[in-house]
Amino acid sequence: MIDKICVFLTNKIRKEDPSIDDERAEVINYGLQIIVGEIPKTIIMLAVAYLLGVFKLSLLTFLVLIPYRGASGGFHLHTHIGCIISTCIMYSGVALLSKFILLTELAKYFLIGSVWLFGMIMINYYAPADTEDVPILESKVRKKKQIASYFALTAGLASALFINDSTISNILIFGNLVQTLTITKLAYRLTNNKYGYEVYGEA
Repeated sequence: MIDKICVFLTNKIRKEDPSIDDERAEVINYGLQIIVGEIPKTIIMLAVAYLLGVFKLSLLTFLVLIPYRGASGGFHLHTHIGCIISTCIMYSGVALLSKFILLTELAKYFLIGSVWLFGMIMINYYAPADTEDVPILESKVRKKKQIASYFALTAGLASALFINDSTISNILIFGNLVQTLTITKLAYRLTNNKYGYEVYGEA
């Protein structure tokens, strides 16, 4: 259903603007897939977050991870329940963890450096991590998203260095770590996903 909605919206946008070529249409469709697909899951996640007492922190986690997740991609579970659970864990779970963990300055700097290094390596190998259902086949599109992933991860972790609020700093560290994990080969195997380019090949 979501695929059909996104294709319909993409075609409508192309009809309004004939200058949009296939490459740009692919980017638009991918963005719509993320936005439309995330809306119902996000509403449920925020409801759960409210019950857990971390509504604002979960919303913040969701917002600060949008640039990195939008650029780097990540696995998708094959059932609605699975998607809802993973979304709640990713955002509300990170918020809860960030609220109750207190890092020393040394541990904070070590974690930021480690998460950044790990992220750079994973982005180099796997970003953008597309899926079989929403493949990114254009090499130019893939390159742009990979570069955007580098910038988004670096900006998020650099911000964590200078933010004095330990909870917000933790959200940036743990949130970026969890998002990086979602693009890895191991995560794809565990969730029975395939990268789109593996299935269809690159254009």
